[in-house]
Amino acid sequence: MPAYFIAEIEVEKPDLYAQYVEEASGIVERYGGRYIFRSKAIYPVSGDWTPSRMIMIEFENKAKVFECFSSDEYSRISSLRENSTRSNSIIVEC
Repeated sequence: MPAYFIAEIEVEKPDLYAQYVEEASGIVERYGGRYIFRSKAIYPVSGDWTPSRMIMIEFENKAKVFECFSSDEYSRISSLRENSTRSNSIIVEC
């Protein structure tokens, strides 16, 4: 069953975040992740939710999502994201 990692991100330190993106993209792809979108072109329709950036990554299944984001490779760079953004993320199974 496909699983989607969806994140709302507010970038606070663009240079540090750019380094994170460069390194994270390869890690995600090695675990079978496929970026569906990475976008700042967001148009709220209803409610008070106004994210500045959204990301969606498709994985084969939920186990692959956890395998990727709990890997040693990702652990080495996760502080780049933590120190450059404020974010919320979820996993959705379809």
